[in-house]
Amino acid sequence: MIAAFQGERGAFSEEAARQLLGDDVQVLPCETFDDVFAAVKDARASCAVVPIENSLAGSVLRNYELLAAADLTITGEAYVRIALNLIGHRGAKLAEIRRVSSHPVALAQCHRFLATHRFEVTPSYDTAGSVKNVIERGSRDEAAIAGATAAEIYGGEVLAHGIEDHHQNYTRFLLLEPPGQTAVQSDRPFKTTLLFRTSNRPGSLFRALAAFALRDISLSKIESRPIEGRPWEYSFYVDLVGAADDPNVLRGIEHLREMCESVRVLGSYPAGELKVEN
Repeated sequence: MIAAFQGERGAFSEEAARQLLGDDVQVLPCETFDDVFAAVKDARASCAVVPIENSLAGSVLRNYELLAAADLTITGEAYVRIALNLIGHRGAKLAEIRRVSSHPVALAQCHRFLATHRFEVTPSYDTAGSVKNVIERGSRDEAAIAGATAAEIYGGEVLAHGIEDHHQNYTRFLLLEPPGQTAVQSDRPFKTTLLFRTSNRPGSLFRALAAFALRDISLSKIESRPIEGRPWEYSFYVDLVGAADDPNVLRGIEHLREMCESVRVLGSYPAGELKVEN
């Protein structure tokens, strides 16, 4: 099993891959999310692990778009606690730091800390990758924001711990595999993800969602994305609680098909376990 993920070794996506697939999984770091999906398509990786939403920063929209275009199935999910740290050179002091880099989402999650210290902030393609670059450049007035594992891997030092705006900071990751793969067996409740398009008429979305409300099926997430070539029309992604082969859910999906232009089941998989830390 080779899992592709976006970022360098030590990224939170690698932690999610090991949580989903075990510590012995081989990993393939990729520079962009597009590269991650391409690695599975080209058979350089057997699966992908990608973030889909964060509890502070919201949805990772590019991965919704790539998921719609890819021939992949969601077979699992994991929640990872995102503890962010300011990492610099060993022996450096916080007072020395003038410039900070990290992934834009991580920077957004540390807005209060960055505003307090008035650093010069530079977006980077990855949290762990920003640590790697800072250490390689050798400037003691530079630092990066990432998880503590990145400091261990690249020889840096944590200068400030837990700098995210709120400690209840979690990212939900999806495990994506080629069609034909079955979800991990689990006694946890299942979740099913759908992608559908309604006609552009008043009440269409209301009627579509009623297919689940009428059957007391809970929805845990809804996301809309623009349809290319059809201005102000949207595709909808829905996560619902229940397995796709559950008779009640199955009837809800069939009812949805009667009202929509298209309906696609993106995956039915064990719901991730969210362990909230105080």
